[in-house]
Amino acid sequence: MLNRGKKKEEVFELLSEYKEMDLDYSSGKILGSMCTKPDPIGLEAYKMFIETNLGDSGLFQGTALMEQEVIKSLGELLHLPNAYGHIVTGGTEANIMAISAAKYIFNSKKSDAVPEIILPVSAHFSFKKIISMLSLKPVYVPLDENYKMDVSKIEELITEHTMAIVAIAGTTELGMVDNIEEISEIALRNDIYLHVDAALGGFIIPFLENKNNDNLNFDFTCEGVSSITIDPHKMGLAPVPAGGILFRHKCYLEKLAVKTPYLTRPKQTTIVGTRTGAATAATWTLLNYYGKEGYKKIVNEAMELTDYTYNKLLDMEHIHPTCKSELNLISFTSDNYDVDVLKSELLKYGWRVSVSENPHAIRLVLMPHVKKEHIDNFLKNLEELLKRG
Repeated sequence: MLNRGKKKEEVFELLSEYKEMDLDYSSGKILGSMCTKPDPIGLEAYKMFIETNLGDSGLFQGTALMEQEVIKSLGELLHLPNAYGHIVTGGTEANIMAISAAKYIFNSKKSDAVPEIILPVSAHFSFKKIISMLSLKPVYVPLDENYKMDVSKIEELITEHTMAIVAIAGTTELGMVDNIEEISEIALRNDIYLHVDAALGGFIIPFLENKNNDNLNFDFTCEGVSSITIDPHKMGLAPVPAGGILFRHKCYLEKLAVKTPYLTRPKQTTIVGTRTGAATAATWTLLNYYGKEGYKKIVNEAMELTDYTYNKLLDMEHIHPTCKSELNLISFTSDNYDVDVLKSELLKYGWRVSVSENPHAIRLVLMPHVKKEHIDNFLKNLEELLKRG
């Protein structure tokens, strides 16, 4: 730390230099991120509530009321009018909360057992953190030919030590949605906690206007679903950080409660203590500003661009799409480029794509900041590379 501070102008000149090093969503060059450019309306609300702290919610009763309304709105979107939960930092924290609640429930029944968690190999890497943090035994389920959790394998993996099952509504790598309706029936039949990680899909599937929507029953309409992760800072267009966790029953959320005797509320039911209310305000604002019709338009524009890109890639020589994604993700390989080499070559043009592991492929995420002109430029550069390959 400096002994004497700098002038404001000098500080902001340095800030500008750091900012220039960052990529800008508006450039359309970011093709591998599940986050996107925040909506200006949400940013305005975020700034308005920047000093609020929901960790001490008695001081910010209006913001706390907004959080209740947001959870109710998200619950209704996912067919649970009386949902319980919080707006948190993101999918990782939401997943931690859900699996922690599941462990508390499990330990109340079988305190001496080593808890086992059944999850697909396509589960988000946050579950690796959770498994380590909570000392769980992972039991991985292979994927079927459609890159979804192989439901036929689940029941044979259940033991008396099974604590929870995790299913994914929008896999991070390929955007696939597990057969949660069938998984829910298995969870119900065996009295096992079922958590659905819909960090991506939660703000997409309810708004789809295509035949896929009829087959993607992922939410609380499935009676065995105990909790759902849903991230407003993805397709909800809220500023980072804005994740969400919803529980079917209040008693699940209450498992996380700790006493907070020196604050304005007697307990907390979140992982973090100090918690910005700005993310809640931004989410509340966007839900009210866009409504279902507004989000339907946003989602279907992204899906139309996804279909456009997929079809262009399908017709391109030397390119092989991995699968037809159910959401706004595309993955592909090339027969004249190694995947990692192709990623590096695309970076020379400024394109930031990512790589999936299973299968090993180039991965594109068509978020709202990506426009048709960006994709056309990307495809042009890709064709130039393929001719040289």
